[in-house]
Amino acid sequence: MQSDAKPELGLGLPPLSLYIHIPWCVQKCPYCDFNSHGQNGELPQQAYVDALLSDLRQDLYLVQGRKLHTIFIGGGTPSLFDANNIKQILDGANALIPFSDDIEITMEANPGTLEHDDFSAYRAAGVTRLSIGVQSFSKDKLNLLGRIHDQNEAQVAAQKASEAGYLSFNLDLMHGLPNQSFTEAMADIDTAAALNPPHLSWYQLTIEPNTLFHSKPPQLPDDEALWEIYEQGQQKLAALGYQQYEISAYAKPGYQCRHNLNYWQFGDYLGIGCGAHGKITLPEENRILRTVKIKHPKGYLAATDYTFEQSEVEPEDRALEYLMNRLRLMTPIPKQEFEQRTGLHRDTLTEGMEKGKQRGLVTETDEHWQLTSKGHMFVNDLLTQFC
Repeated sequence: MQSDAKPELGLGLPPLSLYIHIPWCVQKCPYCDFNSHGQNGELPQQAYVDALLSDLRQDLYLVQGRKLHTIFIGGGTPSLFDANNIKQILDGANALIPFSDDIEITMEANPGTLEHDDFSAYRAAGVTRLSIGVQSFSKDKLNLLGRIHDQNEAQVAAQKASEAGYLSFNLDLMHGLPNQSFTEAMADIDTAAALNPPHLSWYQLTIEPNTLFHSKPPQLPDDEALWEIYEQGQQKLAALGYQQYEISAYAKPGYQCRHNLNYWQFGDYLGIGCGAHGKITLPEENRILRTVKIKHPKGYLAATDYTFEQSEVEPEDRALEYLMNRLRLMTPIPKQEFEQRTGLHRDTLTEGMEKGKQRGLVTETDEHWQLTSKGHMFVNDLLTQFC
């Protein structure tokens, strides 16, 4: 990569988000490669809340005077924690770092672990947005995926979320499931849309290393069937009023997930909890740090220093890392944003973008680069120009 076309610019200070990881689930799903652990007895909720806030205190030097504009509580299954403990976490975080007036606070929830009467309690605790892990509305597919809820519980959860006064909620749906037909995949979209969620995550099941599905692969639809599901599913979602703004994210106008947008725009985020990742810019030192916290709950709860690993995104790697995130979005890439988030001049990308333009993968104006329809299909090919 040519990174010496012009002198480097100064890094800007991006918006700041917070990711909070709660690692426990009732049971581990066979496709899941996240840092999650099956529940074994009573959860140490209060001890973990205390550890999370201690972890956050150790990271306060990374805040650099910013407010939090989004929080995402993920897992695992955060809805295994009761609303009082979620409130303690959020109140404690707010006491340490001021929240912006319009902060978005998302919590993941699974229909099979959430007492539906508690939706309003989580809302009262400060959660403004729910992300509900439905995955499918088919009984057979839910069983194959190891989910503990049924199709009725999934629908009730979405209805309760709508009634509880959340500013938004998301339904997670998978496609390309074991033995899934085109008709079944489209039926999942129709059922989800009938529940009127402002946001849908719709993504293909992939077999990841270190999962049960990797050691015992299920029979998945072939490539031709997968393409038909994807192509027709996108058209159906668009017809239903959902705008695709990211590779696997679709939203009604005004309901994009701001937390995830900050990830893809190469913003900053603190990560607290077992195995949580963070990315922080230190403009005065011309450094971008990545942090990883202790992964296993037992070690994390016993720790006095929660950081397992800290590494730098070196200047020569910043352009590629930025693009690996930013190219997930459907919107144009502002050249000024590239400069502020990487500290590199926009000319750093000239050679690679020219090759992309010649292949019909990208277009360019004075202020933006934009993937073409073909470019969205061949993102990895474009990224190779910057390696």
